Amino acid sequence: MAENQGISCACSGAPTLIFSCSGAADVGAVADQAARGLTREGAGKMYCLAGIGGRVPGILTNTASAGRILAIDGCGLDCARNTLEQAGFSASAHVRLTEMGFEKGKSPASPENISKVMDAARAAMAATPESGI
Repeated sequence: MAENQGISCACSGAPTLIFSCSGAADVGAVADQAARGLTREGAGKMYCLAGIGGRVPGILTNTASAGRILAIDGCGLDCARNTLEQAGFSASAHVRLTEMGFEKGKSPASPENISKVMDAARAAMAATPESGI
C-alpha cells in the first residue's frame, strides 16, 4: 500500500533473522514456538514473514542486511522459504518439520517437540557461517 512507503519497522535487523511457518496445522504451531524459543535464548531474532510477503520496506531492508536467515517450515509446502525466495532472499539454513518425522495432526506443540525443532535449527545454523545475504 502506498501509505507504507515511508514507514519502517521499529525493530532493527539482527545477525540472524528467523522466519517461521505459523500455519494453522500443529506443525506450524511447533515451528512458530521453536522460532520464539530461539529468539528468547538469543540465537537470532524472529522476524515478520507477513512483512516479507507484504513487501514492507523497513522489513525488506532489515532482512537484506541480515548476516544469515533461518527458515523454519512445518511441512513440505515450504511457505516460509518460498515467501523469502519470492522476495529475493535465500535462507542460509532451512528446517522442515515433516523431514524430522513430524506429521500434521499428530504433532502437538509440546515442550518436547519444540525442543527437538530448536535443536535441529541450532544445528542447521551451526552448519552455515554468518555472511552477507
